[in-house]
Amino acid sequence: MAIGNDGTIEMGTGLDGAGQGRPVGLNLEELLATRLLVQGNSGSGKSHLLRRLLEQSAGLVQQVIVDPEGDFVSLAEAYDHLVVEGTHGEADLQAIAARVRAHRVSVVLNLESLDMEAQMRAAAAFLGGLFEAERAHWFPCLVVVDEAQIFAPMAAGDVSDEARKVSLGAMTNLMCRGRKRGLAGVIATQRLAKLAKNVAAEATNFLMGRTFLDIDMARAADLLGLDRRGAERFRDLGRGEFVALGPALSRRPLGLRIGTVVTGARAVAPGLLPLPEVADADLRAQILAPASDGGFVLPPRARPVAAPRVTPADLMRELAAHRPEPAPAAPALDPAENRAGCEAVLQGLVADADAARQPVAVVYQDFLVRCRMRGLDGDAYGMPAFRRALSVARAGIEAPPETGEGGDESWSAATNLAATMPEEVQGVFLLIARAALASEACPGDAALAKAIGSRSPGRARRLLGYMESRGAVVSRTDFRGNRVIAVPGLACETAPGDPKAEAPAAADTPVEGADWQLFAAE
Repeated sequence: MAIGNDGTIEMGTGLDGAGQGRPVGLNLEELLATRLLVQGNSGSGKSHLLRRLLEQSAGLVQQVIVDPEGDFVSLAEAYDHLVVEGTHGEADLQAIAARVRAHRVSVVLNLESLDMEAQMRAAAAFLGGLFEAERAHWFPCLVVVDEAQIFAPMAAGDVSDEARKVSLGAMTNLMCRGRKRGLAGVIATQRLAKLAKNVAAEATNFLMGRTFLDIDMARAADLLGLDRRGAERFRDLGRGEFVALGPALSRRPLGLRIGTVVTGARAVAPGLLPLPEVADADLRAQILAPASDGGFVLPPRARPVAAPRVTPADLMRELAAHRPEPAPAAPALDPAENRAGCEAVLQGLVADADAARQPVAVVYQDFLVRCRMRGLDGDAYGMPAFRRALSVARAGIEAPPETGEGGDESWSAATNLAATMPEEVQGVFLLIARAALASEACPGDAALAKAIGSRSPGRARRLLGYMESRGAVVSRTDFRGNRVIAVPGLACETAPGDPKAEAPAAADTPVEGADWQLFAAE
């Protein structure tokens, strides 16, 4: 019974202080602008609370109830709610929901004949139809979802990820975006810990019932702004007693006892019932009789015939059986032309400033794609060969100028020494070897870092230290602070160079040497 002309309905009577025994109301207009979360353990009276809310507001606002257990079907007899069975197809449920919004009919979506995954899919389809209704049909509507943890679970369970995703998305739309479409979500759950946080967090009004787990008590107290002592109150609440808070209920936590209801659930009422007296001596034999002898057999629970699903195994078998027409064989490439083309592609990658900041594996994949676009066989060069060629190309190395008789032999010896080192340092070593053979200034840290595709001078110094530890090079500093690096294996050393010098700018055209190729010939 309404206790005000402003859309306020009576939910029950107060339990606290001066308000004890006085009516406690819920403002429907405020509820439509906000949302309501009901929490309580099994048997705390959540369904009774929802039934009281629905009965009191039946003539004031359109109602849509998502009922996983068939508890609210009895509203159809007393308040002319339309019962929609969840056995309809998903497309039909969406169309029904759109018509429900257009004609402003109160309905109960009965999902009791479906398993959990089918319930999630049916609820998602129906809520989606409500949410996607035409703008002209965005009338105020109270959407009540009982056992909301089924449709918006906190964690994955026994259902498929697809079903959980669509159901959670529909519940999120209801609670997060439904207000602008006139949908006011009212969700009830046994445990807040089972309910997705982004769904529960959108509620502004709360009715917290009896709970015993510390984690649930702490979370409920946190939502209501109660301290640890106040959280103990949830253990002492009786059946049908709740603590209310929110703009539609009370600005301060308020205890209330939910009032009576007219309709009832079809579930068995809790209580004691005397057992019948055993009058038949053959009762034991009748109960234990086989089903084939005419004994009592439980009727099978009616379930809708689900559409066959395509499993990953079915897809794999279908793909294995598929025999596409063979593509025409590509003409064979000349090895020399293929190598020259791949080197041109690599030089283009080196000139790309964005590629210089990418890992070698990413650059290698880009290299393969560019090769295929040009009709080249980039797969002929594996990752080790590509890493070595990339390091050399980044260093901008070519064969050193002729240093007299035996210059070619010295450079060949340098490449042979580089081949014995890890791929990461080969480019650095060859850069130093070239400067040493040509008696040029020692490359700075920035130039050494560039040779390995890095901007970190510290990393270049670490690699230089590694080569010194292996005896490949020897580094010293003269009295002016310039660095000189000797290569014992080549019996030569660089001229003094500033280790802090900037790296030379990249050339506009690729550097090519007659005696050096990025990719070794096959």
